[in-house]
Amino acid sequence: MGKKDQVPSSASGGKKAKKKWSAKKVKDKANNMVVLDKPTYERLFKEVPTYKFISQSVLVDRMRMNGSLARVAIRELEAQGVIKRLVHTRGQLIYTRATGDEKKTAGVESDDE
Repeated sequence: MGKKDQVPSSASGGKKAKKKWSAKKVKDKANNMVVLDKPTYERLFKEVPTYKFISQSVLVDRMRMNGSLARVAIRELEAQGVIKRLVHTRGQLIYTRATGDEKKTAGVESDDE
């Protein structure tokens, strides 16, 4: 029998490097605050009413707070009348800044009722 008649074994091919599974990208852990401190509380009431688009996600990104704290902050801002609700869906609340004209019309509507 010649070399051509032999069945090639699996070891006869080129050697491959073993696949490494640890080469995945790792997302950095967000270090968002869970409790509002005094400077962030003041910054919240100073800056957020000037935003055109206000949502839970925006507060999480810009103010570095967690989602539940952002929801509480949005409720507080709405109760004080400094922001106005645009859309209320199951998953997301979307607000905008309350301008002076909207505050006046809101006061007129509440007087008529």
